[in-house]
Amino acid sequence: MTALLVDTTAASGPAGPTRRRGGGGLLTSVRTNPRALIGVAIFLIFSVMAILPHEVTLLEANIHDPNAIAFVPRIHPGAHHWLGTTGLGQDVFAQLVYGARQSMGIALIAGLFATVLSVLIGVSAAYLGGIGDDLLSFLTDVFLVIPTFPLIIVLASYVGKGSFWVIVVVLVVTGWSFGARQLRAQTLSLRNRDFLESARVRGERRSYIIVMEVLPTMSSLILANFLGAAVYSVLAAAGLQFLGLGDTSASSWGTMLYWSQNQNALLGGLPAWSIAPGLCIALLGAAFALLNYAFDEISNPALRPVRRLRVKRADS
Repeated sequence: MTALLVDTTAASGPAGPTRRRGGGGLLTSVRTNPRALIGVAIFLIFSVMAILPHEVTLLEANIHDPNAIAFVPRIHPGAHHWLGTTGLGQDVFAQLVYGARQSMGIALIAGLFATVLSVLIGVSAAYLGGIGDDLLSFLTDVFLVIPTFPLIIVLASYVGKGSFWVIVVVLVVTGWSFGARQLRAQTLSLRNRDFLESARVRGERRSYIIVMEVLPTMSSLILANFLGAAVYSVLAAAGLQFLGLGDTSASSWGTMLYWSQNQNALLGGLPAWSIAPGLCIALLGAAFALLNYAFDEISNPALRPVRRLRVKRADS
């Protein structure tokens, strides 16, 4: 006879109070989420490349200037040059490592400032209401309906070939509107909640209510907006630099694509020169996207996968 035996050890005695370690919930959720682990691993690898580029290039060669013309042009990948050299004799692996700093810097800084602008405009519009809401919502709608990438090209062309901060400013100006619309909608759903009414009755200032009462309840949405803005910044900055609208003398993945295209790397038998920076851009964008999906699951229990109960089967 076959019987189903369910583990009821926890029910054999009175259950004690469950203890939670402070600050360990988020770390445990990240460790048990495959998407978060993959995203964090990719992000940490690129962070090490951006923070310690010289130490990473020591694995291959001692290179201080990735743009230095110090080697034989058009060497194929090998033991001395893992990804080969460019048409001018620059080491491709060194350019890839040193290029991580600017590419990641643009993503993080532009994503941060775009998120701050989204919070300021979206939350303020919804909470203040009236004419202020109408004006800020109109401004948001204008930026939403304008084609984004053509606007980026026009702004970058008007300013001139952009340096690091020019690209950051252009991406912030064009990347805040979608997040502001989301945050405004969420704030409207919270504006008449009891805890906000209690704060108003206590006589709290509007700035205090927004910062201390409204924003903490939307932390997961703000984080999601930051990660989405970072993905947008990675791809848009690479597109600008590939078109030659960035600083072509700077070390970045988009600039590597620009020079590899100009010097016909694929037709010249140097595919790593084009494939490596493109793959890094895709992986960095995927890391931010995976972290976005993972934090959605962590913050929203309805999105978490259902775990099946363990059932022990025994024959008697």
